[in-house]
Amino acid sequence: MTVLTARALLLDMDGTLVNSDVVVERIWHRWAVDHGLDPHEALKVVHGRQGYATMAVLLPDRPVEENYADNRRMLALETADTEGVVPVPGAPAFMDALVGLPHALVTSADERLAQARMTAAGVRMPEIRITAESVGASKPDPEGFLKGAASLGFAPADCIVFEDSGAGIAAGHAAGMRVVGVGPRAAAHAPAAQVQDLTQIRVERADDGTLRVHVTA
Repeated sequence: MTVLTARALLLDMDGTLVNSDVVVERIWHRWAVDHGLDPHEALKVVHGRQGYATMAVLLPDRPVEENYADNRRMLALETADTEGVVPVPGAPAFMDALVGLPHALVTSADERLAQARMTAAGVRMPEIRITAESVGASKPDPEGFLKGAASLGFAPADCIVFEDSGAGIAAGHAAGMRVVGVGPRAAAHAPAAQVQDLTQIRVERADDGTLRVHVTA
């Protein structure tokens, strides 16, 4: 068992708390085919980023205005499609255990999409949320995690990030935070600790307010 200490936790959503892979892959597969791209290659860069940032990687010569317009359409499609969205194992109990402890959601989804997916998965939504509307740059930029730390009133070094994607883990590292990787995508990106799902995590608060994150291999 590994025990990490922190003052606050910053939580990604997709792939970390909610498994929305079937929806993401369904919608982005269609988008890739419509734009003449190999959908299997496209799906390698989709996870963790805002849609416009994914499009910029896949279509680097396309005007950014077109990416933003496409992003709005994709968000609407993803918000309306929750078929197959399920909780990551252990997520509901994990989130319930964090009530009263300093934590925030930091997601590349916008507020409506985040609400739709957390509701569909039956996972409690944190009161403090950093969504797509809150930032000017997508992960792997650290802005979202830095804003999450600031919203909770803690220094970046006092926060632990929970993430599943390469872009998200890179954002956490760039913010100067330790990262717990969740799920198979995380293993290749050097998180401080790695779990398959949230059944392997237990959080407790010490008398001085420090959070102890117990990670079971």
